Amino acid sequence: MEIIMGKNSVMEALKAGRPISKILFSQSIKQGNIKEITNIAQIKNIPYQFVDKKKLDVLAEGNIHQGIIAETGVKEYVDWEEIVDNVQEKGEEPFLIILDGLEDPHNLGAIMRTADAVGAHGIIIPKHRSVSLTSGVARASAGAIEYIPVARVTNLPKTMDKLKEKGCWIVGTDVEGKQKYFEANLKGPLVIVLGSEGRGLGKLVKEKCDFLVSIPMVGHVNSLNVSAAGAVLLYEIIRQRNLCDS
Repeated sequence: MEIIMGKNSVMEALKAGRPISKILFSQSIKQGNIKEITNIAQIKNIPYQFVDKKKLDVLAEGNIHQGIIAETGVKEYVDWEEIVDNVQEKGEEPFLIILDGLEDPHNLGAIMRTADAVGAHGIIIPKHRSVSLTSGVARASAGAIEYIPVARVTNLPKTMDKLKEKGCWIVGTDVEGKQKYFEANLKGPLVIVLGSEGRGLGKLVKEKCDFLVSIPMVGHVNSLNVSAAGAVLLYEIIRQRNLCDS
């Protein structure tokens, strides 16, 4: 069982049709704050009950739950090829993100939130040595987990080769990148690759990238947090694609 915590996260899960087995509310929660959730639960025949706040605290393991917890199964992963095929069938250009060995659920959640904001089509992560879709990721994503498809693969380099066969350009982010991110052409079918916290891109993954871009740093630290770096790059992509006002 997985749990979803917080009003916004539970609401987004309900709206997205996520299978939910039960919703728990704190006995002290204000009824007006949960009316919309209870209405949807009644329509969908999802049982809910009011329990002592201490029970929610135990389930939340010290995390903030706002008096609301939903019990649900783990969010299902998708096939990355289906993501690309569906996008291309709509006449759109694929816009994907590969995360090479990300370990922090807060970073994955934050990247999912930005990915949803910029209209990315999906995220690809490795099956091993990587964070998976957990309740912590769901909280950090602020509901975006319900809208961003996530695929897991056993071999990132091979998947990158197959993405190239489908016409995608692979762009890695690395301090060794010869181009600044705003100098590179980030239009067309694109896959952005972000490295893990601390280690960056793996050697084989870096070699499979068509080119590398860097983010200039003028302060005392030599790199950004991966979710911050991802946000900078993803918004540069939609700036170049004229999907929002610059």
